[in-house]
Amino acid sequence: MKIFDLSVPTEMSPSEVEPVQVEHIDHKQTAAFMASFFGATVDDLPEGNGWANDQVTIRAHAGTHVDAPWHYYPTCGGARARTIDEMPLEWFYGDGVVLDMRHKPRGSLIDIDDLRAALDAIGYTLKPGDIVLIQTGADKLWGQAEYFAAGAGMSATATRWLIEQGIRTMGIDAWGWDQPFWAMKERFQQTGDPSVIWEAHRVGRDLEYCHIEKLANLDALPRPFGFKVACFPVKLTGGSAGWTRVVAIFDDL
Repeated sequence: MKIFDLSVPTEMSPSEVEPVQVEHIDHKQTAAFMASFFGATVDDLPEGNGWANDQVTIRAHAGTHVDAPWHYYPTCGGARARTIDEMPLEWFYGDGVVLDMRHKPRGSLIDIDDLRAALDAIGYTLKPGDIVLIQTGADKLWGQAEYFAAGAGMSATATRWLIEQGIRTMGIDAWGWDQPFWAMKERFQQTGDPSVIWEAHRVGRDLEYCHIEKLANLDALPRPFGFKVACFPVKLTGGSAGWTRVVAIFDDL
């Protein structure tokens, strides 16, 4: 068995629009605190060492994460949208399939025809419960400020089509599921149509689904299907998203 990491690091990075602050607290800094639990002194601990710890300040949408329906809109199909802790665990483990969209220009929309062409190219037919991973190549800019504006993005019609095929969890190796913000702004300024703003996310107003943002390393996978994906989100009570260490599992390697 071989497991591939499909996540970006959780770190302070020029790629993160929402800041991440990580303070590493070493063994010496915690020694007195640890000793206090036992009525001991620092001298009672091996070489005066306590435990290592970390203080992290982070938003739920930093790093590789799963968006919950609650993120998209307060309601879904007329009912209260579910938060990340309320989503079925079964949604986050299943057969994976990578659809290569690296040929799509930066800022462009991925539509239904693009998805169908990618499926035809690899000879794969979607089935309910598959986890679809969209490869734009934007992950190669991780660590640079340009990452935020990179990659193509999903259209509302393509997102809806995936859901209609029985796909409940899907993901992308870019900053967001939609087009980059600059591309959405251009379309809005040109058309005056507010429906182009966050159009793929807003599909969640009517149809329930989850998507993963900030995937990475899809190019490292030896084939585009025939593997399992595990992407269980952290159980953040009432959360609009949950951080996840996404992995692809190949049992035959």
